[in-house]
Amino acid sequence: MENTLREILRVIEPLPTDRQTRCLILQELQEAVRSVQSLRGATVEPFGSYLSELFTRWGDLDVSIEFSKGSYISSYGKKRTLDVLRDVMRAMRQRGGWNTYEFIPTARVPILMVKSNLENIPCDISVNNLKGQMKSKLFLWISEIDPRFRDMVLLVKEWAKAQNINDSKSGTFSSYSLTLLVVFHFQTCVPAILPPLKDIYPVNLMNDLKGWRDDAEKHIEKTCSDNIRRFKLNIFRPRNESSLSELFISFLGKFSDIFRKAVGVGICTYSGKWEAIVSNMRWLPKTYCLMVEDPFDRPENTARGVGRGDLKRISEAFEMSRDRLISARYNSYLAIESSLLATLVQPHTLRLLRNPGFNFQRHEATHRLRFMGESSHSGTPRGL
Repeated sequence: MENTLREILRVIEPLPTDRQTRCLILQELQEAVRSVQSLRGATVEPFGSYLSELFTRWGDLDVSIEFSKGSYISSYGKKRTLDVLRDVMRAMRQRGGWNTYEFIPTARVPILMVKSNLENIPCDISVNNLKGQMKSKLFLWISEIDPRFRDMVLLVKEWAKAQNINDSKSGTFSSYSLTLLVVFHFQTCVPAILPPLKDIYPVNLMNDLKGWRDDAEKHIEKTCSDNIRRFKLNIFRPRNESSLSELFISFLGKFSDIFRKAVGVGICTYSGKWEAIVSNMRWLPKTYCLMVEDPFDRPENTARGVGRGDLKRISEAFEMSRDRLISARYNSYLAIESSLLATLVQPHTLRLLRNPGFNFQRHEATHRLRFMGESSHSGTPRGL
């Protein structure tokens, strides 16, 4: 089972060319923004899984059009935000290099969803999303505590996509919620691998995003860095030696009864424990089927879109997958059987896993040639 998970990681981890592609997409978007007179001075800044180094080869790209670089943090009104996104979309259409546009002005955070001609990578564009950037950086810093965290996040996201439970727009988990579930699992396994997040940043992080941006970011980074270093250097802290497969199976088991459990308790990574909903005044009145609190913007619920029927299906996916993996641990043939792999990975990942002749160096060379050919037609600068 351990070898199977390691092989999955080998296939889904980004190649150097995947990073280069995303760099070129960011360059192309920056050029589009720079071409708009009213947006002069704005910067294009990535966040999400790309910034936190928790993305797979097929991961999308979250981007914020920022106006606060090196200046005072301020928020834009809804009308100004929508105007910026419309101006950006107009400039992108004029320049080319994109094949899909979907403007969502009614979202809690208005976004422009596009797809780049470079590898057809989806991009979600928002405005002044400094919150998203700081949350992503915190996940990046948390990853430094234990390398198994990043591996688990990649495996869990791939598994969730295979089970069709990684789509917040259709009533299941966002990737952000799934990452918090992994954080919570690492906090509550015995012995714990991660501390409660209040031990990394003791106050509501969003409240500290004020004043001069550089000062606010430096304060947050120093606080987190000092606390993470203190946690890692604690020689009296018991070490968890679980293998990746043991952690993955226990992760599935922990949430296999989430449908029943969610009635009375919520997931709180800030405190690092299940919390009773009736005794948590921040969460009352209870209006959601599942509470996965945002530790950096409490008491926001990152799973607010999960419905009752969807939660039952999610719980069943956890339970079924756990049972199959437990069986596979005692059957070496089953561990590589296609039906089991289909439980863990998406069809295109399965095709790569089943191809014994798949060569990553050859794939990367082919990928680079196709990538350069596409970029020459899209008007994207070649240099990085």
